[in-house]
Amino acid sequence: MSQLTFNELLDAGAHFGHLKRKWNPAMAPYIFMERNGIHIIDLNKTVAMATTAAAALKQIAKSGRKILFVATKKQAKEIVAESVKTINMPYVTERWSGGMLTNFPTIRKAVKKMTTIDKMESDGTFSNISKRERLQVSRQREKLGKVLGSIADMSRLPAALFVVDVSKEHIAVREAKRLHIPVFGIVDTNSDPNIDFPIPANDDAAKSVQLITNTMVNAIKEGLEERKVEKDKEAPAKVETDAKKGPRKIRARKEKLNSIPDEDMDE
Repeated sequence: MSQLTFNELLDAGAHFGHLKRKWNPAMAPYIFMERNGIHIIDLNKTVAMATTAAAALKQIAKSGRKILFVATKKQAKEIVAESVKTINMPYVTERWSGGMLTNFPTIRKAVKKMTTIDKMESDGTFSNISKRERLQVSRQREKLGKVLGSIADMSRLPAALFVVDVSKEHIAVREAKRLHIPVFGIVDTNSDPNIDFPIPANDDAAKSVQLITNTMVNAIKEGLEERKVEKDKEAPAKVETDAKKGPRKIRARKEKLNSIPDEDMDE
């Protein structure tokens, strides 16, 4: 599995934290030093913790479960959306709606509503309603699409959450913790690292966010590929087993038939 290197993180500016006065004391174990009033993150710890997080995400993907990516900050939303599309995982990059996890059944209803509108457009129902109604429905569809994003295809709660900037996405993190969903996230020096898999790094620099996100996405890709290979191996074995079971069933039926006395047959 490919992993981050110290030099890659250094070149991406992942070591730059926030001003000393803005720090979160819980981040002390991950701070290397202070320079000109700015905290410098210990990249050796970043490498180790990113490797652990990537390995865990790979296993989740290999098991066939979904990982939800959350990044609504301006410099991260496009990076995350582009990366995550390649692995077909759900993501939220516009706005986190409160209750998206804790009130999931309601979210599914909204998704169903969005699907119904799409069906109306495709089956010609739109042509039978007034122009005003059509405009209202179209606006509603646009709003739902913006809020729900790619989670429209998420039929059940995700197995994990990957968050860029745990401070900004604190509502999402809180909901995941409440439901015991493991949280992976980039934590800067002003954040609370009290999540399952914290990755200490600069969450404001686009290069830093892209580097770490791509590393996690690549790990997930590996997990999905390994799952596909295992499924391909299992398929011929299943066919062979079914083929063996066929003659066995026929023999069993014959034996059962032969065991019936002749008088019973005559009857």
